[in-house]
Amino acid sequence: MQNENDKATNGAIARRSLLAAAGGLALTPLAGALASTQAQATSHTMAADQGRRKLGSLEVSSIGMGVQNMHRAYPTTIPNRSEMLNIIRTAFDHGVTFFDTAEVYGPHECERILGEAIASFRDEVVITSKFGFDVDFETGERRGGRNSKPEHIKQAVEGMLKRLSTDRIDLLYQHRVDPEVPIEDVAGAVKDLMDEGKVLHWGMSEMGLKTLRRAHAVLPVTAVQSEYSMLWRGPEQDVLATCEELGIGFVPWSPLGVGFLNGAIDARTRFAEGDFRSLEGRFQPENLPHNLALVELVKNWAVRKGMQPGQIALAWLMAQKPWIVPIPGTTQMAHMLENIGSTAVEFTDEEIAELDKAVRAIEIKGARLPDVVQAMSGVEAPEKS
Repeated sequence: MQNENDKATNGAIARRSLLAAAGGLALTPLAGALASTQAQATSHTMAADQGRRKLGSLEVSSIGMGVQNMHRAYPTTIPNRSEMLNIIRTAFDHGVTFFDTAEVYGPHECERILGEAIASFRDEVVITSKFGFDVDFETGERRGGRNSKPEHIKQAVEGMLKRLSTDRIDLLYQHRVDPEVPIEDVAGAVKDLMDEGKVLHWGMSEMGLKTLRRAHAVLPVTAVQSEYSMLWRGPEQDVLATCEELGIGFVPWSPLGVGFLNGAIDARTRFAEGDFRSLEGRFQPENLPHNLALVELVKNWAVRKGMQPGQIALAWLMAQKPWIVPIPGTTQMAHMLENIGSTAVEFTDEEIAELDKAVRAIEIKGARLPDVVQAMSGVEAPEKS
């Protein structure tokens, strides 16, 4: 008699076969547009053509999935949990092997959702989580501030392992730099966890570049995570060059500009109370009309390539470097399928140069984050005494 794990595994295989066939039918209308694109001049080199990319030495799918809003979306509605599980499993059925979450998402609950969703295929995927905020281990209450003290990190990881129902975190990030803890101490704690087999790789998010170099010198960093999209191109200033120099992969969060780049926001959009986008300068009524020039650009390219606007935005990111792996998040099945379909977009060298120039010609008005949140980015850890 089959045990429950065997049944779950067989079910996943059968589901994957069925959905692969359905996915092929769904993509049929795109075939003509893609054929004309493929007949053009030599395409811009993209590792996404093979469906896999490398973050340092860690191989993942060319596009990942962020599991942040599956407990509460932006945070105004509570998504249906069974549908969130279905979306994650369907993403895996369509080739996604890279899933990103954090202890503070929920808090804690998004880790539980991801752990439940991937239980039958845990060994076939790469999962990440993040520590760094002061979160109560039992209640999930955010107590304010950051906490990367070594013992806190180790306790936080023990909670992650339980909620994710796993014995290891494939890629563990420091969510934000703790201004009171030397990064050498943080790296030392993560190394201890690696020695125990509880963590396989580590990364950093929105850190200062001096801190990144110090961290990498102590314990090689696999990936850096930061906001990066057509809407926010800050990492182009120096972060991407540093990652390239050190052989570190780059994982853009908010690669679709929190819905902006797939056309979900227009000049009349106003956000519900509790939706953090209402606090971002770039989405204020006085700035939106100007910034929508970027959306029009993406829409025009979508028509030109026979794709969707969001797919153009994601493909543009992947075309920047072969070691960039975006992690768009969503609570809607159709959007998830659209996101992963972005790997089918191909640009010629001439096209990507043309698109790059047009994107960079549009100056975005308004801050990307509220001041209190922005202040936690680019922080340098104190020197070790």
